[in-house]
Amino acid sequence: MSSATHNGQSPTLRALEQPEGPEYNFFTIHGYRRAFLSAGQGPPLLLIHGIGDSSSTWLPVVESFAGDHRVIAPDLLGHGLSDKPRADYSVAAYANGMRDLLSVLDIDRVTVVGHSLGGGVAAQFGYTFPERCERLVLVGTGGIARSVSVLLRLAAAPNADLFMPTFGSPVFKFGARMAAHGLRILGTDLGRDTEEILKVFDALPDAASRRAILRTLRSGVDWRGQVITMLDRAYLAEGMPTLLLWGAHDAIIPVEHAYLAAEALPGSRLEIFEDAGHFPHRSDPERFVSVVRSFLDECAPSLFHPDVWRDRLRRGQPVRTIQRTGNADGTLSGSVKSGT
Repeated sequence: MSSATHNGQSPTLRALEQPEGPEYNFFTIHGYRRAFLSAGQGPPLLLIHGIGDSSSTWLPVVESFAGDHRVIAPDLLGHGLSDKPRADYSVAAYANGMRDLLSVLDIDRVTVVGHSLGGGVAAQFGYTFPERCERLVLVGTGGIARSVSVLLRLAAAPNADLFMPTFGSPVFKFGARMAAHGLRILGTDLGRDTEEILKVFDALPDAASRRAILRTLRSGVDWRGQVITMLDRAYLAEGMPTLLLWGAHDAIIPVEHAYLAAEALPGSRLEIFEDAGHFPHRSDPERFVSVVRSFLDECAPSLFHPDVWRDRLRRGQPVRTIQRTGNADGTLSGSVKSGT
């Protein structure tokens, strides 16, 4: 594992020059240590993980991409090996953090791949810093419509934090694994992802980790479902090459969101992994790499024109109107309709 000075003055980043495999690096930004996996050389590719996860989720695909790309896979603040301060864990703050990390790494423009929460961060990055985003790949992404797994809604409910200290207990872990085993036997969609979900719980060893994850969750989810959406800004992605990847059996963020996002993003590509749940990059990494590579090869990077961007903001959405409804039961709540 490579190292860096904690004050951020003279970080050791030699691993970035080595193409032979991913290594952890560290950089201190705004006083907080950020960890990130890096590998390869070539056009930069930023991989952003989901809530409670870490950069390790990308290990099945990092080396394949690193054959001809410079891959950067950070641990978001509050996750993995990055610091877990009392701080802003909103999607917008994470997008700003990605900009800052890329800046200190001397990367001006990048293709962004985001999974789950990371997809929301990727989309936010794309329309907040369009001059720095070349393409978007959104994988089982959050922030589209209200419906979301009941597990996330319960975790975000008032007073749920009172139960979080039990997550690290042997009794809880045993009960969780028994429940996961039952879900797999029953053949449920959630059962497909139980091993990945259990890793999230295993990654919450201390109070600081649990508080950071809860703040992250509550910034975008409450007991009724997701409270943020990218649909009202989807028109800004016009001209941005966008690939949507989803598991047909996603029990965390239903596949219906994929079709809704595809409607809201004219010109985007949609690829459904028929046998996958919420983690297609882990359940079928070879196909994942193949689909993303085809997208990168066939879609040239977007070009940012400030005048065009300003005109889009002024016009808003003259042709397509995004409509959302709020369902307390967490069912799909959004539609895209043609305007007049």
